Amino acid sequence: MTNSIAVEFKNVTKAFGDVKAVQNLNFSIESGQLVTLLGPSGCGKTTTLRLIAGLEMITEGSVHIGGKDVTKLPATDRDVSMVFQSYALFPHMTVLQNVSYGLSMSRLPKNEVQEKAIAGLEMVGLSGFGNRLPSELSGGQQQRVAVARALVLEPEVLLFDEPLSNLDAKLRRRVREEIRELQQNLELTTVYVTHDQEEALAVSDRIIVMNQAVIAQEGTPRQLYEEPVNLFVSDFIGDANIVKAEIIKIEGANAEVEIGGIRTNLPHRGLISGEANVAIRPQSICLSQSGNENSIPGTILKAIYLGGHIEYTVDCILGELFVIDNQMESKQNLDAAVSITLRTRGVSLIPES
Repeated sequence: MTNSIAVEFKNVTKAFGDVKAVQNLNFSIESGQLVTLLGPSGCGKTTTLRLIAGLEMITEGSVHIGGKDVTKLPATDRDVSMVFQSYALFPHMTVLQNVSYGLSMSRLPKNEVQEKAIAGLEMVGLSGFGNRLPSELSGGQQQRVAVARALVLEPEVLLFDEPLSNLDAKLRRRVREEIRELQQNLELTTVYVTHDQEEALAVSDRIIVMNQAVIAQEGTPRQLYEEPVNLFVSDFIGDANIVKAEIIKIEGANAEVEIGGIRTNLPHRGLISGEANVAIRPQSICLSQSGNENSIPGTILKAIYLGGHIEYTVDCILGELFVIDNQMESKQNLDAAVSITLRTRGVSLIPES
């Protein structure tokens, strides 16, 4: 896999009248990587995708694809393919005709178009479905036809706009695994837009988290989950409990921190002694009947059984904590007194508050 830059944004701003949809974006995407633009509705992620595609033209800055400045080029002259949220299949055409559509516009010989389209369907596991109409396929199969149609054009960059939002939860998991496997096998440079944190963590090499038209943080899934740089990222990715803590002292790279009476050592992340914010992941909180000197008492306010885990809301000196218990040896009863301890993993100081 090469490390050349497939997509680069330099000081990109897009304004619609007085409203800046994205503001001064700077990022680059390496060839062969899947990078997800993640964020809440209205954060600018879909606008960013459309700026790569050439479906929107930028107001300031420049966009480069494969080292070439495409800032002023229309969508038709950019080497990208897009898979839309709605799939955008032609209902009156067969599956094979849908997959062939973009190729037939490129004036290739008919037999070559057919061969490539059949190979595209094979790639997404739909051999033998070529003569069906889209209405005769399930949602997951329609999604794969849309992917095949984009793939056969052999684009420099493949773009996905909320590709799984029309699928049910179980199918969503399966199709996202298929997309990821295909992307890795073909070493496709892919830009993927979603508002679903779990989806982003599952498919991405890197994630760009956006908030209010700017980049809040960029990094690997693990970096974003375990080392959020601010309150927004902590809260947006993984349902963190944001609580107040006291940094007692700094020793080397670590800080001795007191969280509601619990003492622990955490990377200081550039902070100094005094009050600080800490992000605690729901899976990092342990509940038990018997406490020790490094625990704090709490009371169960809510308990929701969800098959694979139990979700608790626990009241304590830190406020109401959201807890996910995957062990499930015993279910805590409402109003039960519990002892709260923290795992070291999934607890982090937040640099920017």
